[in-house]
This record gives sequence, structure tokens and C-alpha cells, in this order.
Amino acid sequence: MANENEHAPVLNSQQARQGKELGVMRWVLHISLALCVLAGLVLWAIYG
Repeated sequence: MANENEHAPVLNSQQARQGKELGVMRWVLHISLALCVLAGLVLWAIYG
């Protein structure tokens, strides 16, 4: 019985990525995290 991976295509990292690496999601993560922390501090100041 033949192994299924025997005929699998070999791609380099650029071909396997299938897109550009812009770093935009890193900014979205940082901004949303900062907003969550700020919202938590506001809620703690109001109800704490």
C-alpha cells in the first residue's frame, strides 16, 4: 500500500503561506487589547 504523502507537493514557505505578511493584525490585537484593558479599568472605577 502506497503512502499518501509520497506524492504530496513540496512547497517553500512563501508558496505555502498564500498571502502577504503585512503585520496589520498585530496592530488590531494591540489596539483591541488596550481598549479592553481601558474598559475594564473604567468598569472597575465605576462599580468597584
